[in-house]
Amino acid sequence: MFGKKKPEVRKEKKTALEIIREYVESFGVALIMALIIKCSVVEAYKIPSGSMEDTLLVGDFLLANKFIYGAKVPLLPVHLPALREPKPGDIVIFKYPQNPKVNYIKRCVATEGQTVEIRNKVLYVDGKKFPDPIYAKYTDLGGHVSGKDPRDNFGPYRVPSGHLFMMGDNRDNSADSRYWGPLPRELVLGEAMIIHWSWAPDSNAPIISSADPLSIPKNIGYNLLHFPQRVRWNRILNVLR
Repeated sequence: MFGKKKPEVRKEKKTALEIIREYVESFGVALIMALIIKCSVVEAYKIPSGSMEDTLLVGDFLLANKFIYGAKVPLLPVHLPALREPKPGDIVIFKYPQNPKVNYIKRCVATEGQTVEIRNKVLYVDGKKFPDPIYAKYTDLGGHVSGKDPRDNFGPYRVPSGHLFMMGDNRDNSADSRYWGPLPRELVLGEAMIIHWSWAPDSNAPIISSADPLSIPKNIGYNLLHFPQRVRWNRILNVLR
């Protein structure tokens, strides 16, 4: 009347060593995937200076697309094929030519073969006025009296092959290609995409110091107390252009 009772399937208990090994393997896979994404697809950057104001502000944290310009393959001296080349108007993150250990961010205004000229602060590319970015600004309306300073008057200059001409949106306060020359294409890291976090500087915040063991909890407490005021809520998730 009744069928035979099915034999019970007993799960073998895993040893502590096996459990640890599984966790290590899972963590290792996750770490490798994170490194691949960081090195080849998307990476986060913090804005340390005001050279791109008011497009980018000090304390903005942004994500950059490294894949679009041909990302470097992790652990190998090769790059993936670029989906496209940097073009005028792109906000580009790159290694500073005079110190490749430092990352810079500027706007590309001209590519190889194009001619750049600045006359009384007005930028021209191939003889045509280059439109100012939406949030570009000028802080010194009087201009420079020195003829040796390339800030307000520069060129004509033809961008050499394999290079880009970079400028900050804060045109009167930016160390860029007007001063250190064109950017070699191989130093390009990626295109800035979106602001994912923005944290306003506060000169009153306690400075963390190894000489003061209480400086860390003081800093954390201060930032928690002033958190709503320091976060620039209106900048979060802004798409850069």
